[in-house]
Amino acid sequence: MNYQICKSEIDDAEDLLEIQKLAYQIEAKRYNYYNFTSLNQTVEELKSLYKDHIILKAVLDGKIIGSVRAYEKNGTCYIGMLFVHPHYHNQGIGTALMKEIEKQFKAIRYELFVGTESENNIHLYKKLGYNIYKTDAYECGDINIYYMEKRKEQI
Repeated sequence: MNYQICKSEIDDAEDLLEIQKLAYQIEAKRYNYYNFTSLNQTVEELKSLYKDHIILKAVLDGKIIGSVRAYEKNGTCYIGMLFVHPHYHNQGIGTALMKEIEKQFKAIRYELFVGTESENNIHLYKKLGYNIYKTDAYECGDINIYYMEKRKEQI
């Protein structure tokens, strides 16, 4: 599959949001929770992130098929909203997006969080060298999440 990964521009926000909401339906069903930020984010909220985040997109035949975003604070790169269009799962796109977002930062450590029941996502992050260092409750309180990290020396 001949896709490209590049930086997203603010004009991509509507297309990104459409794919994001489609992709996160899987998580919503898994947890029977439909109030995730990923499902309710507005175009304006996403556009505001372009000020301090790097947002990457995976593009195939001119269409966005995945994305990831991150920002750095105090030596830690916080990675979030990794998603791939459901038709393109398990083809290495998520891995490629993660590797590319890590290259965009010179952080000491990289951090993300994932639902404890999202086994395929946890598997991906572990494969990329992330380790679970804390368990917590998601903002709704009914879902547990793992905080995962990777130190610079692991990259």
